[in-house]
Amino acid sequence: MKEQIVKYCRELRLGSRMSEEYQQIEAETHEEFLLKLLAIEVGHREVARTNRLIKNANFDIIKTYENYDFTRVSLPASINLTTIQTGSFIEAKQNLILYGPSGVGKTHLATAIGVEQCHQGKIVKFYRTAALVNELIEAKQEGRLAKFLKTIEKADLLICDEWGFLPLSQEGAQLLFQVVSACYERKSLILTTNLEFSKWSTIFYDEKLTAALIDRLVHHSHLIAFQGPSYRYQHSSINL
Repeated sequence: MKEQIVKYCRELRLGSRMSEEYQQIEAETHEEFLLKLLAIEVGHREVARTNRLIKNANFDIIKTYENYDFTRVSLPASINLTTIQTGSFIEAKQNLILYGPSGVGKTHLATAIGVEQCHQGKIVKFYRTAALVNELIEAKQEGRLAKFLKTIEKADLLICDEWGFLPLSQEGAQLLFQVVSACYERKSLILTTNLEFSKWSTIFYDEKLTAALIDRLVHHSHLIAFQGPSYRYQHSSINL
């Protein structure tokens, strides 16, 4: 009997654990047994899908809301903490701009939002902005830019970390503008930056492109300000 169950589980691609877990199920009827068996398989598939979404998002480090210090976060009147944590702003195709000095938790919060959305079945893409620009340039040079842009367009949420940390070439700035334009009113963006809007032209150089970029980003965005000393400095073993 057990050998047959293992065989059928494999043929139905139900996973190796299913052939073992069925023995632990307690049920009074065949229908109840089947219901519990299917619930176990659905649970396994949901976990597998979440893990796959998190892996494909390409987060630098997995972060969650657990023990996150929200006292450093200043929210505008246009959004509340529940909307951020649940990610309901994504359904409205709204953006978050996380602004503040280095080391205050911007990347942590952006990642935690992304990880939570993976748990909710959303497709997330995480990039350091400079790395994204490099990939765009390489894709263009290799004739696969359209294909690469399609992978971004499939995402429900695009996270661009360290926005404005490094100056961009004219080509890089134009390609990044193309990404933002493709996302405009179609999906949500999260940017983490330590650069105020008035200084973005020093990174993108072209003032008209910068103005057009800011115009698209702020139209449906919430500016979330961070403050306080760097966590890294506070927890460093080196006294500065």
